[in-house]
Amino acid sequence: MTRFFLPLLALTAHGATCACTIPVFRYALDRWEADKFQLLLPTEAGPETADLLRPLRANGKANLTIQAVPGVEGEAVLRFPSRQEIWRGRLNAASLAALLDSPGRRRIVERVLAGDSVLWVVCGGEADTERIGKRLRFLEQVAALPIQDPNDPDSRLGPGPPLLLKFTTLRLEQDDPAEKLLRRMLAGPRAEFDAEKTPFAAAVFGRGRVLGAWPLAELDDQALEEASMFLIGRCSCRVKDQNPGWDLLLNVDWDQALKKAGQSAAAAPPESAPPQAPETVVTAAEPSEPQVFVINQFVPLPWLAGGAALVLGAGAWLLLRKAPKD
Repeated sequence: MTRFFLPLLALTAHGATCACTIPVFRYALDRWEADKFQLLLPTEAGPETADLLRPLRANGKANLTIQAVPGVEGEAVLRFPSRQEIWRGRLNAASLAALLDSPGRRRIVERVLAGDSVLWVVCGGEADTERIGKRLRFLEQVAALPIQDPNDPDSRLGPGPPLLLKFTTLRLEQDDPAEKLLRRMLAGPRAEFDAEKTPFAAAVFGRGRVLGAWPLAELDDQALEEASMFLIGRCSCRVKDQNPGWDLLLNVDWDQALKKAGQSAAAAPPESAPPQAPETVVTAAEPSEPQVFVINQFVPLPWLAGGAALVLGAGAWLLLRKAPKD
């Protein structure tokens, strides 16, 4: 766990010298195009396969490149942008549809376009999802986004949903065949665990970017807080390749989708926002115990309460001094 978060802490510390105040998650949504997966075809692929893939070749929405490669025989191969194989099989209409989309991926896109800061996808049980959701709800109440200057051209937001501080969770069943590829993508190109056997959670933001994936047995409160706080902190490094993470394969035109989301947000009053879906988004009350956090993005509750008491006490003392004496 430490070897992953040390780079995050270094990037966060560097953020104090950066003029940009856009949070990491929103900077990624505005400016980071998704890396392209590779679909390698067998050399004997016939005209039916060509017809099937034609919509993806001409202005296709998915972050996918298609290439016929000598040596690939019989079965097609899907690879991560970093070249690790993620799927191999016969390519037909059904298998192609499963490669490009799934209910879980559509839900991820919906939540990002609704303005969620970070979506924690939990591949595990309800109890783990509730635990993570409870902690995230608490973080929402004590954290804060960087202050935005609308007149600063270096920190201008792109088209899209309103800038919100919102953490949500999405639970995937580990035995759901429709989400097998998504679970494998969430685990990452160099997964250190078996995504089909190990319950885990992954933090998704931007245009389907995964910050990292952690077995639930290792994802304690501190790790959850550090990852979440990094993503809502000011963007300290604008180069995508110098930030941790990897992308999901999604069949969406992000530029058009963000433009539409921005137009919808501008036209609709705040109360007309669609409600959260209870079966996927977890909301819970904050825990009662006070907490101290690693990254100073917000004020711990004990100091906040103590400061308020000090101010009230000083005010009362001044009023007593100024009160007329009998």
